[in-house]
Amino acid sequence: MNKDFMNGNDLLGRCRGEAKKIWEVMIEREIYISGKSKEEIMGYMKGNLEIMKSAIKRGLQEDIKSVSGLVGGDAKRLRKYYETNKTLAGEQMNKAVASAMAVLEVNASMGQIVAAPTAGSSGILPGVLISAGQDFNLDDEQIVQGLFTAAAIGYIITRNATVAGAEGGCQAETGAAAAMAAAALVEMMGGTPEQALHGASMTIKNILGLVCDPIAGLVEAPCVKRNAIGAANAYISADMALAGIQSIIPFDEVVDAMYKVGKSIPCALRETALGGLAATPTGKKIQEKIFGSKTQN
Repeated sequence: MNKDFMNGNDLLGRCRGEAKKIWEVMIEREIYISGKSKEEIMGYMKGNLEIMKSAIKRGLQEDIKSVSGLVGGDAKRLRKYYETNKTLAGEQMNKAVASAMAVLEVNASMGQIVAAPTAGSSGILPGVLISAGQDFNLDDEQIVQGLFTAAAIGYIITRNATVAGAEGGCQAETGAAAAMAAAALVEMMGGTPEQALHGASMTIKNILGLVCDPIAGLVEAPCVKRNAIGAANAYISADMALAGIQSIIPFDEVVDAMYKVGKSIPCALRETALGGLAATPTGKKIQEKIFGSKTQN
């Protein structure tokens, strides 16, 4: 029997028809596609989780600096701030944000991360899921289940749209990662598959149209801080979904809209570093300083 699914509607049909969570349906798909056992697939995902944990730990504890020198140390700064002050966003939110930033800083320093779904958005999923796991006393098994929920959302977006900033802007890259994280949070906290897709939908809608304009063409700035806002977006959208708030536009239509919006974004604002923040006077000076030549913007 074919265990694959084409879109969110197919996924929800499987979940309803078989009384299963998204993560269970995704694992069945992986077994069907790969021919591997459930134990092998779960083991592989647990390995990914350990890499994610290691990246967060390194980014929050070590003195990280990117190769260009543009980013590094901000995750530690935020951690010190929320551990020693009463913050506006609260400790739980700031922990997730700092953890997301930590992973991106490790990536920028050529450290090991899990591209979930991309290197440029790799902080959001671990920052959100691991922090929530700590705050709600969830074990690794439950976090791994969340990663499979996230994988299902990422698979649908990849199949029907894109997760590449070069093709769809940052809305497609950090937006997809945040949608994956929101859906995972919903199921990890006991929400239904329907609520998980509502959470994912709202997350993408919240940043529809976000451009990709990396300064000097590097996956550093504003990428680190966009992973921070992606983590916050996932938390907010998951809470709204768990509260029973629904997305007026269905998930599949949101993904389709995101793809069409991405195609409408000018090339200068899709990872080429020819527009947006990269084209500001300061952005140009930074590129010239790093690469020793003037930009052509």
